Amino acid sequence: MFGIPGKQAVSITPAAAAQIAKLMARDDTQGLRIGVKKGGCAGMEYTMDYVTEIDPNDEVVEQGGARIMIAPMAQMFLFGTEIDYETSLLESGFKFRNPNVTDACGCGESIKFKDVEELEAEQAAARQ
Repeated sequence: MFGIPGKQAVSITPAAAAQIAKLMARDDTQGLRIGVKKGGCAGMEYTMDYVTEIDPNDEVVEQGGARIMIAPMAQMFLFGTEIDYETSLLESGFKFRNPNVTDACGCGESIKFKDVEELEAEQAAARQ
C-alpha cells in the first residue's frame, strides 16, 4: 500500500527471524501481526499479536522462516523499520529500529512519528 516496489516494508534480523519462527511453531500460528496504536507518553505504541489467519490487506514480510504481517493502518509508519530480537541480563524482547520515529519516551515503550504528510512525501520521493 505505502511500499516501494522491490523493497520489503520491514527487515528482520536473523535473531528476530529465529525467535518469530520459534513462536510460530510453538503456537501453531501463521506469524505475527505488527501495528501501532495510540498510547503511552510519546503518543503511539507498537503492537504485536499472533495471527491465525492472514488478512488480505496486510503487508506480508517473510524472511528466514519468519512471517510478519503489517496492519494496513501501520504500514506507512513502519516502512523501513528493522526488527531485531535482543537478549540481555535484565530483559529480552523485540526491538524496532524505525527511521520514521522522531521522539520516544524515557522508558522506550512509546514513540512519536513524523507527520503523515512528511512520510507520504518521503515514500513518493523514494519511488522515483
